Amino acid sequence: MQIENIALIALILVTGVALFLPTLSTLIMGGGLSPTEATIWINRKKAQILDVRPEADFQAGHIPNAKRIAMDQIASAIDKLKLDRKLPVIVVCQSGMTSRGALKQLQAAGFTEVKNLDGGIQAWKASSLPLTKG
Repeated sequence: MQIENIALIALILVTGVALFLPTLSTLIMGGGLSPTEATIWINRKKAQILDVRPEADFQAGHIPNAKRIAMDQIASAIDKLKLDRKLPVIVVCQSGMTSRGALKQLQAAGFTEVKNLDGGIQAWKASSLPLTKG
């Protein structure tokens, strides 16, 4: 009888932890934007979009008005791309993981409102949102 209770309690704890992990991840790493939230930022806040994917991926399809920037050139390319530090920035990659590294670089360069597109271009496509080629 007691072994069954211990197994049930362990199952409940494991399930609870699994359900809480995404929330904990968001709290620790900072929340990103869903494709819908990113669209709102673009339309209402005039957010700038930085795409950190390789050039070939960018040319195959990117969010309209996005500017491509290599991860290792973020600091030097900010002035070249004429980015406004007063406007919010959405950083995009293929899956939403690589672009997280750019957030700290942009914040260090004086951008205060910077978010990652959760799920990256994959999530954007899955939401049937438009892409521009070339």
